[in-house]
Amino acid sequence: MGTDPFRVAPSPWIARFAALVPAGGTVLDLACGGGRHSRLFLDLGHKVTALDRDVAQARLAEGAELIAADLEDGSPWPLAGRSFDAVVVTNYLWRPLFPAILASLKPGGVLLYETFAAGNEKFGRPANPDHLLRRGELLDLARDLTVVAYEDGIEGGAKVVSRIAAINGPGPGTLS
Repeated sequence: MGTDPFRVAPSPWIARFAALVPAGGTVLDLACGGGRHSRLFLDLGHKVTALDRDVAQARLAEGAELIAADLEDGSPWPLAGRSFDAVVVTNYLWRPLFPAILASLKPGGVLLYETFAAGNEKFGRPANPDHLLRRGELLDLARDLTVVAYEDGIEGGAKVVSRIAAINGPGPGTLS
């Protein structure tokens, strides 16, 4: 048996916190790209909605509800009135979506967000500040959520990222 050449591993951050999503819960993979996180959550038994401008590239998202939508052209949010047990966003930043992302979280829903941050321009692309999170920006975004984990800094000497795992409401318990 050969290896699927299109199979791309999910982000270790997203995989690490996937267990926060309630069993069988609904997951929105926003700006899903090739569908690597859709595949992760589908394999874990979740119902997944994968949204991207071009869902034809979402080869790994087979079995997900695929929605093609340009999130940056001024069109209305394509998921108005829908909510999810988790919203996953990686390597994507469009600040006008922040209110819609938060409104899409069910009570107890999990926000898993990871993307490039200020300082990444020293390592390459993206370098445009419009596509780089500012220091503390994810913490500010999640100010009304319970933050489970947060990281911000240089990774592997090759890029600058910011990541958060947060729950809409009280957290899963206390840390020991």
